[in-house]
Amino acid sequence: MSGAGSALRIGTRGSALALAQTGLVAAAVAKASGLGVEIVPIASQGDHSTASLASIGGTGVFASALREALIADTCDLVVHSLKDLPTDAYPGLRIGAIPKRADARDALCARDGLTLEELAPGARVGTGSPRRAAQLRGWRPDVTVVDIRGNVDTRLRKVADGELDAVVLAAAGLGRIGRLDAVSEFFELGKWATAPGQGALAIEVRDSYSSSFAAMLKALDHSSTRLAVLAERAVLARLEAGCAAPIGAAGVVDGDMLFLTATVYAPDGTKSLTSSHALVLEGSASERAALPGELGDRVAAELLALGAADIAPIGALA
Repeated sequence: MSGAGSALRIGTRGSALALAQTGLVAAAVAKASGLGVEIVPIASQGDHSTASLASIGGTGVFASALREALIADTCDLVVHSLKDLPTDAYPGLRIGAIPKRADARDALCARDGLTLEELAPGARVGTGSPRRAAQLRGWRPDVTVVDIRGNVDTRLRKVADGELDAVVLAAAGLGRIGRLDAVSEFFELGKWATAPGQGALAIEVRDSYSSSFAAMLKALDHSSTRLAVLAERAVLARLEAGCAAPIGAAGVVDGDMLFLTATVYAPDGTKSLTSSHALVLEGSASERAALPGELGDRVAAELLALGAADIAPIGALA
């Protein structure tokens, strides 16, 4: 930002979903800061490549271009889907705020309003997520899982045109672009774990952000969401697993307790391992800030002890 009263430049991917969720953040930023905002679309390798996400580095490829633009001062802050953000710290940047989370569930979008159980044997179900693929194979080993790319509308069109019988997408994304009408079934989190951070957004800023930024970011941050998603991300970090790994996690704040459950899936869906733990939210501000990491480490350690590294492509060793 070049000077007092200047518009805050918000970097984002250029997809319809990214622009929709950045529009929500932009409105909140304008209200909290009293400044004008400018949305700056930024293209990434993930947007141009037609290769599978796993082959080009997972969903983290979407974050790289945004982070480079932020470091280069092309924008003042960037908006990420938190589930696409690698857990490793990026030199010179920090997560300044995590707004209140939207629906964290996955949703099935099938023709004729069919549920997963109602799909015919051999039905073609599309997803670009190794976790969702493993879950589909576990729940319905008789369906054909098809690896797909493309934005939400492209994926839904494959169902409408008959190329696929169904796709699995994030409920939050469908809601943000007004396409919840396409949902034939919502998968409950207790039975179908979703990606760490799913449904949440992250506002990333340079370490050198100004004091006026601090007040604005504090107004945008949602403390319960932050605690929950940081615990989920701590599982990924401890397991040294990328954001496209077959791992689901759900953190929940209930009163003065932080609960965390995580599941590691074998890619073929034949096995899964689950761990659940909880911690009391107590102590000083700095002590409470450390609790999500502590809880995530505890859950990840148990998963490793149960043999998670033997069934899934994760980097950590017991």
